[in-house]
Amino acid sequence: MAITSVPGHPSDHRARIGNSVAARLDADPRAIKLPTEQAAAWKIPAYLDVATCTRLVAMIDANRRPSTLLSDHGDTSFRTSESCDMNRRAPEIQPIDEGLAHLLGLDPAWGETMQGQRYAPGQYFKAHHDYFHEGESYWPSMKASGGQRVWTAMIFLNDVEEGGATWFPQAGVRVKPKRGTLLAWNNMKPDGSPNTATLHEGTAVSEGVKYIITKWFREAPWTPRT
Repeated sequence: MAITSVPGHPSDHRARIGNSVAARLDADPRAIKLPTEQAAAWKIPAYLDVATCTRLVAMIDANRRPSTLLSDHGDTSFRTSESCDMNRRAPEIQPIDEGLAHLLGLDPAWGETMQGQRYAPGQYFKAHHDYFHEGESYWPSMKASGGQRVWTAMIFLNDVEEGGATWFPQAGVRVKPKRGTLLAWNNMKPDGSPNTATLHEGTAVSEGVKYIITKWFREAPWTPRT
């Protein structure tokens, strides 16, 4: 996730994935394309209902641990939130997990484990990319376990009193947390290379606590690291 000068190279395969998912979201009457030319991103208000969001918040609270960072640079202040992994086979998680794959038209096997995240007042996730940087030491392992992260789907699980926006500084888009709202974006450019303009930040929460779930999709079936 660290920022390097050469994040990756074009890929016809990734480009086809991007075009397919974009067409699917454009055809979804619920989906609103975000007003930027620098990145392909959509939001769907009220994607999850209140009861489901409340249930997921409780699960995150019960299983949270300090968030980790995939990077060659061990800056513990880069991401200060807490996280938990969601069991995709659990009856309360499987419909949500598979529903995100269906929404994007991607094979569920390409999806990583859905992650819940909690941001208390003052916690944040500094500006980063979700795609993998091919110049980093972790890339051979990531390439072997499903390849590049092509799409991200994220859902806000609650309203936040102040702060906690998801900000894309290069794309010029800032989305305020709103319970049930889904964000989805293509981490690649139209040519299938990593899009540096998808740089985004979970800004610091000023008042309240922020809860989200995030699902990352690879370019091929994902194999968990052992």
